[in-house]
Amino acid sequence: MTLSTISALSPLDGRYAARLSALRPLMSEQGYMHRRVQVEVCWFIALSDAGFSEFKPLSPGARTYLLGLVKNFCEADALAIKEIEKTTNHDVKAVEYWIKSRFDARPELRAASEFVHFACTSEDINNTSHALQLKYAREQVLLPSLDAVIIRMREMAHAYADVAMLSRTHGQTASPTTVGKEIANVVVRLAVARDRIANVQLLAKMNGAVGNYNAHLAAWPAFDWEAFARKVVETPEPLGLGLTFQPYSIQIEPHDYMAELFDAVARANTILVDWARDVWGYISLGYFKQKLREGEIGSSTMPHKVNPIDFENAEGNLGLSNALLRHLSEKLPVSRWQRDLTDSTVLRNMGVALGYATLAYHSMGIGLAKLELNREAIEADLDQSWEVLAEPIQTVMRRYGVQGAYEKLKEVTRGRSVRAEDLHALIRSLEIPPAERDRLLAMTPASYVGKAAELARRA
Repeated sequence: MTLSTISALSPLDGRYAARLSALRPLMSEQGYMHRRVQVEVCWFIALSDAGFSEFKPLSPGARTYLLGLVKNFCEADALAIKEIEKTTNHDVKAVEYWIKSRFDARPELRAASEFVHFACTSEDINNTSHALQLKYAREQVLLPSLDAVIIRMREMAHAYADVAMLSRTHGQTASPTTVGKEIANVVVRLAVARDRIANVQLLAKMNGAVGNYNAHLAAWPAFDWEAFARKVVETPEPLGLGLTFQPYSIQIEPHDYMAELFDAVARANTILVDWARDVWGYISLGYFKQKLREGEIGSSTMPHKVNPIDFENAEGNLGLSNALLRHLSEKLPVSRWQRDLTDSTVLRNMGVALGYATLAYHSMGIGLAKLELNREAIEADLDQSWEVLAEPIQTVMRRYGVQGAYEKLKEVTRGRSVRAEDLHALIRSLEIPPAERDRLLAMTPASYVGKAAELARRA
């Protein structure tokens, strides 16, 4: 069998491959190798500037060449590293050997080649590479995809701010709201969740085999290796990594920040699961129609159907993403003694977890773009639900001391089909100020929305 999207084991690389083209270069094996090369090059250049007599500062040409290895890293380079790994059976060592092989035609670099991967354990390279992968995935794919959903929903919240709709608490008719306000509720929650994702600091350590700079100090005992490592980690790219320094670790970075990040993404996903189910219900009620696409089929046997598949796909993929994210956040901060390898294979699935989230955000965006408000259905629902005005009527009755206000409205409305005339007859019998009586008589289910429109526009 030849490798292609049709034979891919994962749907992320098969059916949905095109939708994840932006994430794949960042979170794939090639993306991982790319960041490893970046870390090794940054460490190597920094060592040349550290003031060691054994390693003089690199020439401008050598620096440009090294940074070019990072900038121009491609699939052919990744495949070359994989070929070396067939012999080494060690992926980080294969990266080191590949970099050294690129020095062959440059005597200046060849003479300094033993400073590639100097005093580093594999995890010094891996943990920094993972942080860089997450940095780029968050900046270039995850947040922009989530932002697109938030922007579209905010537009809808504002556009439909004044469109009254019936609420349903416990599935029963309840005080009206507006379409825009219900969407605004989700927008505000998502905005908070989005900021939590964006604000997680991405940590990295470069402190050797068990976190104590043992090998570093064996080579240069008087050198401040901790300050040096901090500088490499925190200096902006391309000469540094642009991450946050982790001063305390065992062989691996503790991964607590990863758990924080993945939990934050899972929280945003959960909010969108809530919305996907709600909008699915509103489509079922007829509050929204879906724009038709030429040639699209909703059911193989029922020609009339236009299924809410985008929201269903989003819900399913959000669930898959959260299952992986939660395992990542629970497992990664746990390591036996100073190191075990259980995190290594799990970390290779970060892209899968983020891939399902990205796919879900894409489906959500497609679904939102298809929605068309069905004002007639919304208005008809309101017109058949005059019982919701029992709340404002009994509240005004209480204001003016009418005894048994709640009980009187309960007797008239509970479990009954209530007409406007029934409520108006009751209102006219009330001993309340005439102006208040007239205000209640003018009220309709569509006008009883409180501050909903204002709140929607404010989101």
